[in-house]
Amino acid sequence: MPYTLADARFLLARAAGLAHRTLLSLRTRGMRASWERARAQLVPPSQALREGLYLPPATPFAPFALPTSDQPVASVVIPVYGQFDHTLACLRALAAHPPEVAFEVIVVDDGSSDATPESLPQVDGLRYHRRASNGGFIAACNDGAALARGEFLVLLNNDTVPQPGWLDSLVATFREHPDAGLVGAQLLYPDGRLQEAGGVVFCDGNAWNYGRFGDPADPRYAYLRDVDYASGAAIALPRALFLGLGGFDTRYAPAYYEDTDMAFAVRAAGLRVLYQPAARVVHDEGTSSGTDTSSGVKANQLRNREVFLAHRREALARLRPPHEPSPATLHAGQRQVLVIDALTPQPDRDSGSVRLCNLMRLLRREGAHVVFLPANRHYDGRYTDALRQLGVEVWCAPHGARAPAWLAEHGPRFDVAMVCRHYVASEFLPLLRRHAPQARLVFDSIDLHYLRETRTAEVTADATMARAAERTRRRELGVIAAADTTLVVSSVERDVLGADAPGARVDVLSNVHEVAGPGLAFDARNDLVFVGGFRHPPNVDAMRWFVGDVLPRIRERLPGVRLHCIGADVPPEVAALADAPGVLVHGYVPDITPYMDGCRLAVAPLRYGAGVKGKVNLSMAHGQPVVATSCAAEGMHLVDGHDVLVADDAQGFAEAVVRAYGDRGLWEQLAANGLENVARHFSADAAREVVRRVFFD
Repeated sequence: MPYTLADARFLLARAAGLAHRTLLSLRTRGMRASWERARAQLVPPSQALREGLYLPPATPFAPFALPTSDQPVASVVIPVYGQFDHTLACLRALAAHPPEVAFEVIVVDDGSSDATPESLPQVDGLRYHRRASNGGFIAACNDGAALARGEFLVLLNNDTVPQPGWLDSLVATFREHPDAGLVGAQLLYPDGRLQEAGGVVFCDGNAWNYGRFGDPADPRYAYLRDVDYASGAAIALPRALFLGLGGFDTRYAPAYYEDTDMAFAVRAAGLRVLYQPAARVVHDEGTSSGTDTSSGVKANQLRNREVFLAHRREALARLRPPHEPSPATLHAGQRQVLVIDALTPQPDRDSGSVRLCNLMRLLRREGAHVVFLPANRHYDGRYTDALRQLGVEVWCAPHGARAPAWLAEHGPRFDVAMVCRHYVASEFLPLLRRHAPQARLVFDSIDLHYLRETRTAEVTADATMARAAERTRRRELGVIAAADTTLVVSSVERDVLGADAPGARVDVLSNVHEVAGPGLAFDARNDLVFVGGFRHPPNVDAMRWFVGDVLPRIRERLPGVRLHCIGADVPPEVAALADAPGVLVHGYVPDITPYMDGCRLAVAPLRYGAGVKGKVNLSMAHGQPVVATSCAAEGMHLVDGHDVLVADDAQGFAEAVVRAYGDRGLWEQLAANGLENVARHFSADAAREVVRRVFFD
């Protein structure tokens, strides 16, 4: 085929566009970042990145249906101008994996001359609106917003393929974060690489697609985060807010920078702009307008940068100059707190995890940026993802290096580092002193392990255990001496350290619980419940004692009463208790709320242990009275007969259960006072003063 003048013009235009983008990148990003960006773009992506994506087959059009609603919660507005094949793929993805939330789809046709006007009216459940003339992206989006009926407006480019669960994740973000005003999706290239994990804007008005060409699972891009803006290719806002702000600003017509400006308007209205990594959307960037900013519609990007710079000059002046963004710079204005524990917390399995998750949640509410590093570096599925949905930056393999290298890279950015459990802290404190010398080092004991082990040895009369407890005591006190601050969960443990470590700075940060409310009334409740993970030896001992010595005495007077035994990691000796009359061993239960709200009494028959007992807090937070031993009630501000019943021998424990089970007035008193106890001593409000003193002063 002969080489023509048209070919030469094409190559010249392409070279000029590449040169322009290269110079712009060098100016805004620098040599290193520009090289990394070019290398990421040129190196073929791993096939594994694409394997998890849904991309509908490209087959000829035939009528189909969208399962939309006449009473939508979300209105998905798709502006189109030609590119029918892309629009068809987008709509087919919505039909193949419909959201759980009620939705409608509005396609605004901005003057297409292809198969769009003939074919789209044949899609059942689709609201098709054709504009009288072509007005551009901004006009089409604003028209769609005016037609929308849902509580939330979702703007979606036609060259996208939304992945399963995307819309539910966007809408859920507003429910979980009531101060959110705009939420953007995680945008992916069709090859699976990351296109954008939220946008960064610099003081000169230029913008950066954070994470571009990276791995979507990289910890830097995998957590919910405040962002400067989110690309209008897939964003959601409350419809009333969008309309109240006047829609996309027409000064940017026909397109470009309108989404960035909208994000600034949302923040000016006192609301947050968030990036939601769970809302994954494939975006074939540049389908409609190309990527060359030197010509065509895309040239508006350069013109509108100047418009944006003039319009938002005051807000832009508070932003950083062009640089390569990183977590350290993205959160430079926040208190940065590193939290290290042995494992990723699993709050549906143990009370220590509930406390840690709620502590990180409270730190986030107080304005800190929280980074969590599990010592085992494992990605723990939904537990890791749940932390990331709280806005916690969680690092794990294969992206996170081993501790020495990871801390060498990230240590300088932290103001505070908290390490949980003495056997984890003994490994990490020396590394933190070396790589994060500026950080305050906090040791979170969870509970004093040596105190628990000593009590175990006393109850079991085990000399070997007593020697092991003494070794633990020396190690734990060594960690306390090395830390700047030590956290314990009760005043009892603080008093113990007052004698054993008199020079240590010790603060009490107890369990942190949400008060769930009273649950069902007395007459609507039946049976007893015990909750506790069975990797914890005191829980195994408690159930064996209760079922063997206490429950038979209870059933003599309450023959129909049953015990629901709930907890993960059930050992054979606990599983065997199901053979006893009235005992149901459930093991791990994903949602224990029905047992908290429906069982009449909780029992906490612990004969030894340390710390405060999450099982007692949990029941009281649901208005469920508790019968406990002195050990289980220790350090929890409880008064026997007021907000708990306490007994330590089998006969006394059984009598307390029978009494509370049958006395409505006593039951209601214990329930009400237990709720008040949790609110006063174990809520986020109760913990806030200590958190501010330890992590922010």
